[in-house]
Amino acid sequence: MAERGQLPPAAKRLCCRPGYGSGCRPGQRAGGAGPGSGALCAGPSSAVAAAALGLLPLGKTQSPESLLDIAARKVAEKWPFQRVEERFERIPEPVQRRIVYWSFPRSEREICMYSSFNTGAEDPAVGPGGAATAPGGAADAVAAADENRLPFRRGIALLDGGCVDNVLQVGFHLSGTVTEPAMQSEPETVCNVAISFDRCKITSVTCSCGNKDIFYCAHVVALSLYRIRKPDQVKLHLPISETLFQMNRDQLQKFVQYLITVHHTEVLPTAQKLADEILSQNSEINQVHGAPDPTAGASIDDENCWHLDEEQVQEQVKLFLSQGGYHGSGKQLNLLFAKVREMLKMRDSNGARMLTLITEQFMADPRLSLWRQQGTAMTDKYRQLWDELGALWMCIVLNPHCKLEQKASWLKQLKKWNSVDVCPWEDGNHGNELPNLTNALPQGANANQDSSNRPHRTVFTRAIEACDLHWQDSHLQHIISSDLYTNYCYHDDTENSLFDSHGWPLWHEHVPTACARVDALRSHGYPREALRLAIAIVNTLRRQQQKQLEMFRAQKKELLHRGVTSITNLEGWVGHPLDPVGTLFSSLMEACRVDDESFHGFSDFTENMGHCKSLEYQHLPAHKFLEEGESYLTLAVEVALIGLGQQRIMPDGLYAQEKVCRNEEQLISKLQEIELDDTLVKIFRKQAVFLLEAGPYSGLGEVVHRESVPMHTFAKYLFTSLLPHDAELAYKTALRAMRLLVLESTAPSGDLSRPHHIASVVPNRYPRWFTLSHIESQQCELASTMLTAAKGDVRRLETVLESIQKNIHSSSHIFKLAQDAFKIATLMDSLPDITLLKVSLELGLQVMRMTLSTLNWRRREMVRWLVTCATEVGVYALDSIMQNWFTLFTPTEATSIVATTVMSNSTIVRLHLDCHQQEKLAGSARTLALQCAMKDPQNCALSALTLCEKDHIAFETAYQIVLDAATTGMSYSQLFTIARYMEHRGYPMRAYKLATLAMTHLNLSYNQDTHPAINDVLWACALSHSLGKNELAAIIPLVVKSVKCATVLSDILRRCTLTTPGMVGLHGRRNSGKLMSLDKAPLRQLLDATIGAYINTTHSRLTHISPRHYSEFIEFLSKARETFLMAHDGHIQFTQFIDNLKQIYKGKKKLMMLVRERFG
Repeated sequence: MAERGQLPPAAKRLCCRPGYGSGCRPGQRAGGAGPGSGALCAGPSSAVAAAALGLLPLGKTQSPESLLDIAARKVAEKWPFQRVEERFERIPEPVQRRIVYWSFPRSEREICMYSSFNTGAEDPAVGPGGAATAPGGAADAVAAADENRLPFRRGIALLDGGCVDNVLQVGFHLSGTVTEPAMQSEPETVCNVAISFDRCKITSVTCSCGNKDIFYCAHVVALSLYRIRKPDQVKLHLPISETLFQMNRDQLQKFVQYLITVHHTEVLPTAQKLADEILSQNSEINQVHGAPDPTAGASIDDENCWHLDEEQVQEQVKLFLSQGGYHGSGKQLNLLFAKVREMLKMRDSNGARMLTLITEQFMADPRLSLWRQQGTAMTDKYRQLWDELGALWMCIVLNPHCKLEQKASWLKQLKKWNSVDVCPWEDGNHGNELPNLTNALPQGANANQDSSNRPHRTVFTRAIEACDLHWQDSHLQHIISSDLYTNYCYHDDTENSLFDSHGWPLWHEHVPTACARVDALRSHGYPREALRLAIAIVNTLRRQQQKQLEMFRAQKKELLHRGVTSITNLEGWVGHPLDPVGTLFSSLMEACRVDDESFHGFSDFTENMGHCKSLEYQHLPAHKFLEEGESYLTLAVEVALIGLGQQRIMPDGLYAQEKVCRNEEQLISKLQEIELDDTLVKIFRKQAVFLLEAGPYSGLGEVVHRESVPMHTFAKYLFTSLLPHDAELAYKTALRAMRLLVLESTAPSGDLSRPHHIASVVPNRYPRWFTLSHIESQQCELASTMLTAAKGDVRRLETVLESIQKNIHSSSHIFKLAQDAFKIATLMDSLPDITLLKVSLELGLQVMRMTLSTLNWRRREMVRWLVTCATEVGVYALDSIMQNWFTLFTPTEATSIVATTVMSNSTIVRLHLDCHQQEKLAGSARTLALQCAMKDPQNCALSALTLCEKDHIAFETAYQIVLDAATTGMSYSQLFTIARYMEHRGYPMRAYKLATLAMTHLNLSYNQDTHPAINDVLWACALSHSLGKNELAAIIPLVVKSVKCATVLSDILRRCTLTTPGMVGLHGRRNSGKLMSLDKAPLRQLLDATIGAYINTTHSRLTHISPRHYSEFIEFLSKARETFLMAHDGHIQFTQFIDNLKQIYKGKKKLMMLVRERFG
């Protein structure tokens, strides 16, 4: 609240002396409070009044309350003081005093509401007797510290600390000073506080502290509580105008002069101005009778409502929105919404005022147009705030006691917001083209066509539609007003009958709309009425459920034969914008945990608000319209199960689909807080059986629409809840829920002409399932839960495995299940469960088959895991995967991972294999290796040779496969690798053979002097040289043909001239044999090729050479000269070569100058 330091408004209305003139009594309004009407006050201000109201125990009263006080209290609550003055020509002073006395608020509840956020069970509150009550226990220390910073708590502390002084009540105006104690860095300050009030409501506040906030400051709280708790210590005077009436002219002059003297610096200019105007006959001030009196109470036309600083509400909301959800702004906005609900519950008209202010700021948020222009969605948290905004407007327009003019005003405002382009749509993404269901009812005959014809439904559409609803239906009135409304003679058993077979009332209305009524009743402080309507709705749903079951049983054979179904509910109740199931559940659960008195509505604030309610839910005594043994708790659980099990279409759009998932999880989370007893287990059994047998009305029916919302999350909860009590039913329910028809190539559909076919890429479907990955993960969780529970039960494990293989289409999820089953089967504290291990292996094999021909970044991990799993199962499993490798693995995986791991020492030791078993596995591995080498020699040949080393025939076969593939399918790098392997294994001639084959595939150009194959070429030449002259002579022509790089050729040439062929080991040990001549083959051929390569490379370089490469080029020519000089006539050749260069490239003067300097 912005309590500024200036004076309050000059007056509420004009007052004049009795008999002054004929028009003086009905004074005119000079200023006043804002519009609205507020809640009634509860609670007395003294022990006497408390006793009279029956709020103190017998024997504690001092004396009966006087008739004057009773009458004055009622008048003070209901009548503006001007009406009292007009009704009676003369009001005795004692009567005026009592009316003024009782006009101040008597309940601390509203003071608390306007000075603190409602934080749930730990609301800042006042304990019995007026003492401050903080939450008990060390666990609440942090919450208590936060509470103590709230204005209400601080106000109590100031009051208890004796900081309130100079309290004076003049008519309907209260003033006083509140001393703020000195802090470490702040000196003691004294705040001047002024409060105006009317009909038990504070209508304006000012405080010199200058605090700007939505709430009253602590000083206003302290002064207000002082007046409520210590009314007899407050000096009370009649309105100042009444005192002035009693003065004569001399007294009035003295009064004015003294007033000016005391405050001359502040009021002297104003006093002189007023004096001038009064003395002027034609001045405006002389045109009216009487004068303003800020202490005289309200005018007849003043609306009676609590003071709310509208400017501060707008500023705070604007600030929170500008922070974009950071710094806790989302939480602050939710607290503001909770404050609106709190006001509605107190039947305070400021609830609607405050929501209007909040909505205006939301609509003015500049991000709305930005997001619309960019086509981006708003954040999820921000979207939820809009949802709450829409739901609150629904509550407000459904207020059962609002006036028609109020509703018309709200409707006009809602339509205005609704017509703005940037107004958010209901489903968050695009328009929901469902019919106007709220108005497609008997009550909605005169439905608002403007909203129903809009292309998009906005967050306000439902509130606009709800403006056409009313509460005048006599059947509805009877339901909400009486616990005894029955008709035992009613025998109409039609679908829309008003009573059931018990004679209990039913309420047939579009379920979300009916539940919105329940929410509205709760929100406006009518919990009893809300509960009665909730029970009628649930009884209607249960009866409808039974009728649906009977209807399906009559048509079951035909429907199952056709294999099709249709969605019976266009709008699902879970994830619905109005949250009908959540509303019913909350209403009934609230009745389980509140005492009978406080549930009536307004109980005494000081008795109840300070104590945290226990969240333990109990089976309270049955309501009249419940079956024997039932309670509000059983009813709440049952309606939640009904809603969760409803077959419903998956909505369009990302946000709407996420909301379905989120609301389902929230509702299940609330159910999980309830401890199941025998009574609740019966409800679970009953609903599970119904869901399995109810056909198209249930999400767990035998045949469901392919677009219906999957039941995995709900079924997992049902499964875990039922398992200890009825395992057969639990498994039956969970197995039925495993299906995910939207991923099936053909699935039951409402279209009778043809089945739906979908492409392998799911996102191309229409409508798109944006939450499909989440749904599949929930399906996986359900399967994992069943696998865990079925450990040790062979029959159940086989059934679950079959269901997984049939229904789960994601390889990553099946792999996760395989891993889960493996972990459960091999827990450290027990022997391995061989059946579960086999399930794990079977799932792993399915993953291998699914991912064999598709790219999967986890494939290598999956293959390694499968081998580990097969190892745990036993030697026969390893043998089996090797014999069937082609259906499970690529050739590379089979040889490099599978067979290699199986043949490792660690596997042999792990399985304690004997020689026979080892040989059998080795035989399978060799067969696998040869098959893989045949299929993919490029990648598997080396692994095949390695695996076949110990078997001569297999090794020769693998070598022959390499030779056969060498001429066609293998690259030089693969052949070089295998050749080096052969040399390492002691097969130099085979290595040489493979090296020559590799050389035929190689081609090194003049500028590839850093090519990775150079080392292989040098190694091949060294190998040939070591084997003898013939081998060297055979490979050199291949080198000359394949290698055009001069530096590489010169390196080979130099190495060949250093040692004798066949006389040097590969590791450089020299022998004294005869060196080969450069003038004869094969080295002459190599020398000529090298010189030719240098010449060609030189010309190539000079074509595009730049000055910065000149020095490098000169060094290159120096190396070339060394090679030229190895020839018999090399000197002459090099000189001719240089001369040619000078002639051809004489234009490159600087370069040729450098050539002459070095080479002449």
